[in-house]
Amino acid sequence: MTQGGFRAEEIDTSRPHPARIYDYLLGGEDNYEVDARAGEALAAAAPEVRIGLRANRAFLRRAVRHVVGRGVRQILDVGTGLPTSPNVHEIAQELAPNVRVAYVDNDPIVKAHADALLSRSGTTSIVLADLRDPRAVVDHPDVRRVIDFDEPVALLLVAVVHFLTDAENPGQIVATLREALPAGSFLVLSHATSDFADRSAAQAVYNRATATLNLRSRAEVERFFDGFELVEPGLAQVPFWRPDGPPPAGSEEIGFYGGVARKSG
Repeated sequence: MTQGGFRAEEIDTSRPHPARIYDYLLGGEDNYEVDARAGEALAAAAPEVRIGLRANRAFLRRAVRHVVGRGVRQILDVGTGLPTSPNVHEIAQELAPNVRVAYVDNDPIVKAHADALLSRSGTTSIVLADLRDPRAVVDHPDVRRVIDFDEPVALLLVAVVHFLTDAENPGQIVATLREALPAGSFLVLSHATSDFADRSAAQAVYNRATATLNLRSRAEVERFFDGFELVEPGLAQVPFWRPDGPPPAGSEEIGFYGGVARKSG
């Protein structure tokens, strides 16, 4: 039996999945009981998690508007997660209708839901692939159908690199993606941290999920921007990256760093 072009047995419902936990905490319905239980455990361990995830989504919206405002017309969103409106192509195409977006995720459910929502105009694609194999992402025909790597690209790695362990060499993974980007491209990255509170209990929730949560310090997150030039205000807690209004109450406790950087010639 298939669902959305993949076999039902491909869906692991025995363990929570980060994309579905994220969806649950944002009030979505594309998750299972195991994801809801994990989401509640995460909220108990890190009470600011819901405002943190909303702040991360708001950072994504502002960052997308920034890169499109700088002339970028192609976006590669790796680890996109379940669709949450407004999604990246909706944000971008409000400013420039000709923006093309390739979404990448490793969860078949994400691909099925995105397939149902995305237009067939050729300006968007959704690819089932894994950040752990960056060359497969860059070389995927459905990515290449939408993204021309001879022109500037905005690479989005929003709330995904923290699911890579140190043993998986996330720095090299990001570097491989960077090397595929021409000058004038941008990196938009956000990453969880325990710099503002002990979040070992939150990490424990993900130890039972399909991917672990690997919290990193400011200095460690900044290293992912090697080879890029951070735009002002540099790496910041996500509510404080170019806010378009007063940051929400409790923003000082939000354990997400975010930054946008440009690749020079």
